[in-house]
Amino acid sequence: MSDITLYVTVVVLLFIGIAGVLYKRNLVKIVICLNIASSAVNLFFITLAYRPDATAPIFNAAPALGKLKMVLPAPQALILTNIVIGFATTALILTMAVLTYRANGTLDIRRLKGVEDNE
Repeated sequence: MSDITLYVTVVVLLFIGIAGVLYKRNLVKIVICLNIASSAVNLFFITLAYRPDATAPIFNAAPALGKLKMVLPAPQALILTNIVIGFATTALILTMAVLTYRANGTLDIRRLKGVEDNE
């Protein structure tokens, strides 16, 4: 897969995520759109760390280290951390959405109690 295709995929996913957050009114759909945007950021960092014809950063061939071309391990570790943090954040936001539904009887952000009607 070429770099241009990956960057276009990142832009499309980020656009879908941001547009969904701005235009959707259902709290669960907003959480899904936030996850799509987060996936776009993860893909962007992995795309930046990619090196053509490189191996995984596993040191199993120590004598040949000078000849090996490896991908960058730091962005991979950061993305793994971001995935775990994203999972915990998603669980927290969905828990808040469930509590909001119990309190208000709706997931529509326009019909929540205490939100003034600006129309």
